[in-house]
Amino acid sequence: MKRRRFLFIAAAVAFAGSARCEVTSWQAEMFGGTVRVDLRGPHGLSEKVMRRIVETIAEVEASASLFKPGSALSRLNAIGHLDDPPSAFIDLLGLADRLFKVTGGRFDPTVQPLWRALAEGRDSTEAREAIGWDKVQIEPPIRLGRGQALTFNGIAQGYAADRVRELLREAGYGQALVEMGEFAAIGGPFSVAVEDPDLGEIAVRRLAGNAIATSSPSAMRVGNGFHIIGPKGERPCWSTISVEANSAALADGFSTAFCLMSPDDIRAAIHQTPSITRVTAVDLTGDISTF
Repeated sequence: MKRRRFLFIAAAVAFAGSARCEVTSWQAEMFGGTVRVDLRGPHGLSEKVMRRIVETIAEVEASASLFKPGSALSRLNAIGHLDDPPSAFIDLLGLADRLFKVTGGRFDPTVQPLWRALAEGRDSTEAREAIGWDKVQIEPPIRLGRGQALTFNGIAQGYAADRVRELLREAGYGQALVEMGEFAAIGGPFSVAVEDPDLGEIAVRRLAGNAIATSSPSAMRVGNGFHIIGPKGERPCWSTISVEANSAALADGFSTAFCLMSPDDIRAAIHQTPSITRVTAVDLTGDISTF
């Protein structure tokens, strides 16, 4: 099941001197899924900009992929240290550290060994004991604690979407939407539908220069449980969480962590993060709330 469904409303913006809104779409299979860029206006993507998009996503993959043996993350997980991490990896560590602190530890990249143990049906005792972001040395050289491994799956795609949006902005594009599971917009408005696995479409949100990410714990199973795993044994208390923020990476990370957090804890995290503009939450009974 796809985590989000994209609805593009081409007539939503009128361009000066033009009777029609021209739309150009580009997509490629990268980062374990489809990357899509939609542009409004008279100028499509140049070959140079397309190459830069591919290079940018490849750079993030080379830092954060769990599936590429040569990525910085795979090397760190294999040997426990990384002496010369690439800049994208350092960015992701900083984002993870911020999210860990603001969410009271619910966002914790050290759940990777537990995720694997549950997915493979193995005993998870040692994996649970290895969890702890405070055991990771995040200043270069990067070092993991005993038995640890990291995952950036909760922020890497959002981070890549932010990077692609920024290069489009620097290239002079004023109306664009980047889709990588998470959405990051330049200009707008663009409309994105928020879906819950049981209820279907629950809302349509309008993006105007901001980003949105949505997580649904039951959209994927790991062993006998949900794919969003509480680092301290927390169980998801929401069916779906959708976060709108200035950054797709932050929206991505918070949408994951908020699935494990009470309404009061979510409000406290929002208070500490002014870039979050809205949270849409579906509880386990199907009631919908906004924060």
